[in-house]
Amino acid sequence: MSNKTDDHAEPNYWMVWLALAVLTAVELLVAKAPGPKSFVVFSLCALALAKAALVALYFMHLKFEKYALILIVMSPLLLSAIMYIGLVPDAITHLHWLPH
Repeated sequence: MSNKTDDHAEPNYWMVWLALAVLTAVELLVAKAPGPKSFVVFSLCALALAKAALVALYFMHLKFEKYALILIVMSPLLLSAIMYIGLVPDAITHLHWLPH
């Protein structure tokens, strides 16, 4: 019986940590940046998604998983994006109904 080795190399966790630290620093700079609030919110959301993807891929080892498991993990993200796009217009119209 032969020893079976993993079919993937050990990730460089220090580089992942460094990337997360750099993304956090960028988030702090974006939060303090002057400009349209919508740009700041969109940028912070995009940076948070990038950090979440790094954590999921390397620390949760999803980078090395089968395609079906990745679909199972990504489905809630897609569903929440669809719900957000569908519900935001309704929420904006309800804001006008509030008494001033």
